[in-house]
Amino acid sequence: MTSSTPSIGATVPGYPRIGPGRELKRALESYWSGASGRDELDAAARAERQRTWRRLTELGLDSVPSNTFSLYDQVLDAVVAAGAVPPRFSALGLDGLGTYFAMARGTSGAAPLEMTKWFDTNYHYLVPEIGPATRFHLDPTKPVSEYREALALGIETRPVLLGPASLLLLSKPADGAPHGFAPIERLDDLVAVYALLLTTLAAEGVAWVQLDEPAYVADRTPAELEALGRVYARLGALPERPSILVTSYFGPLGDALPVLASSPVEAIGLDLVAGSLPPGGVPGLDTKTVVAGVVDGRNVWRTDLDAALATLRALEPRAGAVAVGTSCSLLHVPYDLDAETSLDPRLRSWLAFADQKVAEVVALAAALRGGEPTPSFAEARTALTGRASAPDVIDDGVRSRLAGLTAADARRTPFAERAEAQRVRLGLPPLPTTTIGSFPQTGDIRRARAAVRTGRLDRAEYTARMRSEIERVIRLQEKLGLDVLVHGEPERNDMVQYFAEHLNGFVTTEHGWVQSYGSRCVRPPILYGDVSRPAPITVEWATYAQSLTERPVKGMLTGPVTILAWSFVRDDQPLGDTARQVALAIRDETVDLEAAGIAIVQVDEPALRELLPLRSVDRPAYLDWSVGAFRLATAGVADTTQVHTHLCYSEFGDVVAAIDGLDADVTSIEAARSRMEIVPDVAASGFARGIGPGVYDIHSPRVPSADEVEALLRRALAVIPGERLWVNPDCGLKTRTYEQVEPALAALVEAAWRVRRP
Repeated sequence: MTSSTPSIGATVPGYPRIGPGRELKRALESYWSGASGRDELDAAARAERQRTWRRLTELGLDSVPSNTFSLYDQVLDAVVAAGAVPPRFSALGLDGLGTYFAMARGTSGAAPLEMTKWFDTNYHYLVPEIGPATRFHLDPTKPVSEYREALALGIETRPVLLGPASLLLLSKPADGAPHGFAPIERLDDLVAVYALLLTTLAAEGVAWVQLDEPAYVADRTPAELEALGRVYARLGALPERPSILVTSYFGPLGDALPVLASSPVEAIGLDLVAGSLPPGGVPGLDTKTVVAGVVDGRNVWRTDLDAALATLRALEPRAGAVAVGTSCSLLHVPYDLDAETSLDPRLRSWLAFADQKVAEVVALAAALRGGEPTPSFAEARTALTGRASAPDVIDDGVRSRLAGLTAADARRTPFAERAEAQRVRLGLPPLPTTTIGSFPQTGDIRRARAAVRTGRLDRAEYTARMRSEIERVIRLQEKLGLDVLVHGEPERNDMVQYFAEHLNGFVTTEHGWVQSYGSRCVRPPILYGDVSRPAPITVEWATYAQSLTERPVKGMLTGPVTILAWSFVRDDQPLGDTARQVALAIRDETVDLEAAGIAIVQVDEPALRELLPLRSVDRPAYLDWSVGAFRLATAGVADTTQVHTHLCYSEFGDVVAAIDGLDADVTSIEAARSRMEIVPDVAASGFARGIGPGVYDIHSPRVPSADEVEALLRRALAVIPGERLWVNPDCGLKTRTYEQVEPALAALVEAAWRVRRP
């Protein structure tokens, strides 16, 4: 960094992009449906980008990021910038935007890229496919055009891209790659493209570029660490380039930190919420600007500004310069707390959303520069003290119940005994067919929920409408020939928010939307106090559905780990303690469902793999409490009640033993988009319970044929005995339409019948 390069000062690695009112979501879905055209989508995207740059400037940031906006996913954007489009999409003959959305969503002629969780968050990224034949070439259109667009507004920005090493480490081998090939083998070729990009940005006048390398907060081999050093030695040696900020998040860099500190980059961004600097000195760090992520970018609690300022001041002697930032992109939190006018003011005082976190960063940077702490420091002290002493945070009854638990409370009789009792009770055919839980949420359903929430529809009429939808779903499943039915969950806005609205210790927001993937948004509830269940939640809906049919209907619940993962969780006690509180509430619901005559209870844990710590040393403790919480939630029912669980969005090789430890009778898993890649891991582990690897990818609008589904089933049958194999989609059907769902489920049932035949 030369003396003429501006300092970073106060900044953030990224910012929400879906729009405060989900404007981009609506524009995308309108475009995909054909209701609007490219011009309308471009206008909505431009408006959101410019709103973001102006807002961050108004809030006082010294360095504003650009190229953090995306029409779908930032990893997909990096694939496009590197020219790494798989041939099946290039062969479609579509324009750039059409190819982009084909990779994200698929077409009738090309399955989409696989999708999985972004580290241990609830955001999903599209997995690049890289092989020996992948031809990288620079497409600088997006980062350059967004830089120019911001500059035309008078705002100098810092372009942000996923770094080359992380891009490859997060990729999978392309189809046809030789056995043993790893995408990281293509690093030198990809770095050449990044070198050209940095040269291009320098020619535009860009002063700083941010390259994100979050893959290095996970365990990495010596060869992968050497690769990181090689990347930044080469990029740092470019004669014409912007100053480089390499950013990490979601944990400490560990052995990667000295590698970066000894490289020629000018700045390093560190997550000092999920991690900390190692004791002692880090050679070379005293020549770098450290962008210290001391404001939590993933959770919504107000920052202890005094403690954060102390961290910053302790860092100053160890770094060449200290800038202030959030621990990660603010993509993971809602836009603005000021929109939540109906929240209890006392609770609101404990919280900070994206805009409030930016203000905290600015206040900390000003104090670090020697200014007097702003009034926000005193406000933070008052809020923290009030939260610690609030009477409704602690529930003595919940804590007494937890203290009285024994090991027997989380243990069922051996699986073989249960399986026989369930076989006799249920009488299911081989390869039983089912769905995961939700059916499409129509406009009528959403309008009815909104109307009852605002008082325009009374509770009796709302219940009648939901019952009508449940009957529709039951009759459809009977017509299609499914063996185990679901009620479709029309009454549920979200699989976590719905339960949070019925549990003590939670509060929900009105406008706290967070992007999950593409146009999909969720409103994570806020878990602020001890959790309990004041009354049954799902029993009425499940028993009504069961009264309509002779076939078994599953009771549908969300598991304790997923409720935590997809909420903003209190940070004042160990996560395992909070998980056990939620588990007791779900246990009460399972027992009530069983007492009401429900023979199958599904407790979904799609986030089990998601929360797995990124460092192996931290995993045993997590798996102990997470598996224990699930067993506590499900061990209260009799042997004749079949317990299902569902896991999705993730790679399961690291947690197969934990899945077995859940002791569920049947486990369904995401497998269609990856074409059953997980199944050999399951089989090799000795897993001996029921298993339903998904045969229908619900994250794409594509409708699979019966032949496709049959091929996946036969691939699964090659390693899983037929008496243990279930047939189901990857996940719930909420985001699809009935026009897509009916033929897809018909194909699923037809394929199961074909495979059952001798």
